[in-house]
Amino acid sequence: MANVLLEFKASAGDSEPQSRPVLIVGQLANLQQINWTHVKGKLQPVVTKEIWQAALASLNPNPTDSCPLYLSLAAVAALPSRVSRHNSPSSAHFLTRLVRTCLPAGNNRCIVMVCERSDVFASACAIARAFPLFTRRSASSRRTEKKHVTVEFVTVGQDNGPLEVSTLECLASAADGVRLAARIVDTPCSEMNTDDFLEEIKAVGNELGITPTIIRGEELKQKNFGGIYGVGKAAQHPPALAVLSHTPSGATQTIAWVGKGIVYDTGGLSIKGKTTMPGMKRDCGGAAAILGAFKATVKRGFKDNLHAVFCLAENSVGPTATRPDDIHTLYSGKTVEINNTDAEGRLVLSDGVVYASKDLSADIILDMATLTGAQGISTGKYHAAVMTNSEQWEAACVRAGRSSGDLAHPLVYCPELHFSEFTSAVADMKNSVA
Repeated sequence: MANVLLEFKASAGDSEPQSRPVLIVGQLANLQQINWTHVKGKLQPVVTKEIWQAALASLNPNPTDSCPLYLSLAAVAALPSRVSRHNSPSSAHFLTRLVRTCLPAGNNRCIVMVCERSDVFASACAIARAFPLFTRRSASSRRTEKKHVTVEFVTVGQDNGPLEVSTLECLASAADGVRLAARIVDTPCSEMNTDDFLEEIKAVGNELGITPTIIRGEELKQKNFGGIYGVGKAAQHPPALAVLSHTPSGATQTIAWVGKGIVYDTGGLSIKGKTTMPGMKRDCGGAAAILGAFKATVKRGFKDNLHAVFCLAENSVGPTATRPDDIHTLYSGKTVEINNTDAEGRLVLSDGVVYASKDLSADIILDMATLTGAQGISTGKYHAAVMTNSEQWEAACVRAGRSSGDLAHPLVYCPELHFSEFTSAVADMKNSVA
């Protein structure tokens, strides 16, 4: 998958399956709405109208189903017919799985996505997730040829018809951002330490014509970024605060996205166990997602000020590592008693959020993080947890999750009942994980 070029087109053109293998996918009701003329050019002469209709009649999605149309070169797959009220109508998570398992092999392939226009964006992002960019499989390193996957959308329902060029460009930008974020998260810390992550930020900046602001190493300490510095000071590669700023003329508000970029989380001296530490290369997922989203958003001509703030550190073990009972002074001036060095995300994000408020004068601040295992218990593995003191933005996050396929669900915001555990006898607060 790492050498796959993904392209979105209004029409993928006609080609028989022997020359270009094809997967046609959608909810069964949508597949049944399309006319044979929409797909025959990609299936004939080896697949007839009768075979196509018989394949549709055989599909019984529970929750999904698929049927080969011709050998291993053409297939049709059905998404779930129904979803619950807190799921995406696009069934995006199932779509990623179907593409991975049902798309025929080959160097030049086609996906025909049949959906309503409102599900196009979520479906495009879901398809992009099926083609990760990072791999170190030996077989992949021996393959030099570039594979090509063309995605054509056939829209059904009231607002059908071919997609506009601007929509296709938006889908391409979003898919590029999704795959960039996934590549960073998939890459191990031996190849994606704080130095490497900064190079990724600089590369996006170069593409967009933006020079990043970078505060790094001992400069963080000098400028009172005690959260980021304290978490990353024991690592071989020093921690950093990096900022990409998009400031177009005529902007009416300033938005800041703050991402947790812990390139590896051992837990520090409160070290994780042998079963919980594997996978902690993914603890930079918040910063990776914000980098991909920032790139896509700016390329699409965002009209307001937009800042991407990256809080980068490796939570490592060493002679200079933060100890439980140490006290750090955060960028806000508040002091925090370290109760558990594995509760590091809130420390780096504190510095990033306060920087966004004080130095960037942001009207809206959104932070994104792989922050706590409690999220998985409270909202599960498919729904991100949303915590905010604004009912308006809480609802907006839920709507965005449904429309994009990246689901979100609110957490209870009741600090007077929940936050007493953070009280410290010797500092302003402690980073308890009671």
